[in-house]
This record gives sequence, structure tokens and C-alpha cells, in this order.
Amino acid sequence: MGMRSWSIPAGQWFGINVRVHLTFFFLLLFVWMTESKGADPTNTFLRSLAFTGIVMAAVLAHELGHLAVSLRGGPLPRAIVLLPIGGLSLMESAREESSHISHHGVDPQREIRIALVGPMVNIALALGLVVIAREFWPQAALRQPPLLHLANLPRSAVWINLFIAGLNLLPAFPLDGGRVLRALLSRHMDYALATRRAVNVGNLFVISLMAAGLWNTWLMLAGFFLFVGAQLEERTVLFQSVLENVRMEEVMLTEFSTLSPADTLEDALSKAVHTLQDDFPVVRGTDMVGVVSRHKILQALRDGGNAYVQSIMNRAYEIAGKNDTLASAFRKITSRGLTIIPVVDQERLVGIVTLQNLMHSMSVLAESRKLRRGQEEE
Repeated sequence: MGMRSWSIPAGQWFGINVRVHLTFFFLLLFVWMTESKGADPTNTFLRSLAFTGIVMAAVLAHELGHLAVSLRGGPLPRAIVLLPIGGLSLMESAREESSHISHHGVDPQREIRIALVGPMVNIALALGLVVIAREFWPQAALRQPPLLHLANLPRSAVWINLFIAGLNLLPAFPLDGGRVLRALLSRHMDYALATRRAVNVGNLFVISLMAAGLWNTWLMLAGFFLFVGAQLEERTVLFQSVLENVRMEEVMLTEFSTLSPADTLEDALSKAVHTLQDDFPVVRGTDMVGVVSRHKILQALRDGGNAYVQSIMNRAYEIAGKNDTLASAFRKITSRGLTIIPVVDQERLVGIVTLQNLMHSMSVLAESRKLRRGQEEE
């Protein structure tokens, strides 16, 4: 859920949802505003757009390097959010049994390999651009300051990649160096605690970069992006921790309305009016035989008039046990487009989890854990 904050969808890679964080638009605005003084506004905007595009291309190459190593085995990210300093990954919540895997199901050695390949890709890309620039743009003057400037995009492209690589080698979470630090810490402590420790180290670098911004605005901008990324990543890990440790019986609705397959659609709609539910289990006797939504009932009434619930109910549905984790329900709902999961105990329907109450419950649980953690730290 946190990964969706302030980001827009940008397609899929190998089934992984890719999103672009709105800090790219902040970067575009920052570059345009700082470089537009006394210049042609249209030309400056186009060059600012090209500059931002170069940063995005460098970040894409960086993340493709991570993904190339990830594809060799082990869990793949469920989603990636691209920021101007790199990408944030939301991992699939899968636990693996192995002596070299941390408590959270993450292999520290694998995470270190994945982390280090990103900066290496940017360094290789920068070296390749140096060769190309010397061959085709000898006037680029690659070492001449300012290293990042709209008037010389070839030189900027080289230094953007070197800057992203150097920045990501810092042990500041959520940069790649910070991920290496978290992987090392997770060998000796809980994954969420290791993340918080790495975030704390990252915050020191945020302060340092912000202070360095008194001499160089690019360092201040990097500090800002690092702060945004750290907060986003910490919320994501906290959210994931909630998913892994909360059971269905803790969040399921135990007071809910059901429908019968023999109910007419008008009767079903009448029942739906008197409840806040949008989705209903369909029960015959003590057996659950399907699910149906309020929207589907309304649509069927509009299209074909009154009929029976059994004619429109969905007979293919997922169920969960009351001791299943919230993570399993969240995976089923997000990957299969479900809006309701019946909860059963010994083949008896004991509750339901809907998309509405799932999102509400996770928000409340995440906040309660954050408050509890704050009290423990005091």
C-alpha cells in the first residue's frame, strides 16, 4: 500500500508492477526553475525534460541490473517504485527454510549481490558514455565544471550515472549500500528491526547531505530524495510485517449478511440496502456455494430485470482458514482481483474479509504497531 503513495503506474517487467514516483516531476521542476533565469523558457524546459529523462534512463538501467540478478532464483519483487536516486522494491512475502536465510525469509548474500550490481551497471554505463562522447562529442569537456548542466547533456549523462552509482554505495538506507548494511544486520536480528537500524544510519546521511546543500544544491536534492525513499521503505516494511504476523481471525468480520441462491435479485438488493457490505457469501443450508457483489446485483437488474442470485453468483472463489496470515489474503485479493474472501473453520463459514475492511484493518494495525514501537523506544 505504501509503495503506491505518490507514484503512477508505468507498466510491468516480468510480471512486476513498475511505478514512477512523483519526485521525478519535482526534479523536472527544480531543474527548470534553477536553469531558466535569463534563458529561453521553451528551450530550457525541453532541455530540463531531457535531463530528467537521462536520470530516469540511468535509474531504469540500475534497476534492470538488480532484476537481472533477481531472475537467477529466489523471490522476485511484487512491485518497484522508481525514484531519482534508484528504485524501491516491495518483495513477495514468502518464507524460505534455509540456514543462510534471515528470519524474514531473505537470503542476506543474495540481497548483497542484488544491491551491488546496480551501482556497477551505472559505472559501466558511464564508462561507455565516456568512450562514445570522446568519439562523437570531443567538445563535451567531460571534466569541466559544472558537471551537471543543461547546456552540456552528454557530460551530464556521464556524471548522472557516476553520481547515482556513488550515492548508492553509501551505507544509507534505502540506497544499495544501506541494503547491504540491512542484509548484514538481518543475520543477527529481526528483519524489521534491521530495517529500522539501517534507516537510522540513512537519516544521518540525510542530515549530512542537507547540510552539504549549503555548498551544493544537488547534494541537498539528493538528501531530500533519500529522505523520501527512506520513509517510503520503512512504511512498506512495517506494512509487510503486519501482513506476516496478523491472522485472519484478528481482522475478519464475524457479523455479516449472507444471501441464498434462491433469493431474487430484488430481495438481494433489499438486503444489501440495510448493510454496509459490498460483497456477500451465497449460502445454501450450511454450505457456501458462491459469492456475489452489490454492483453485480445492480448491473444484472439493469440489464435483464429480476432473476435469482444463483444465476449471477460467482462459483469460483477463494477461501482462507482463520489461522492463515493476512499476507495470504492480501496476495489472493491483489493478484486475482478478488473483493471478498470467506474465512472457514472446519468447513464452516465463520467470517469474511472484504477488500474494504482489509485495507482499513491494515492501516489501523500499522498505526498501532508504529505507536507501540514508539512507546518501546521511549
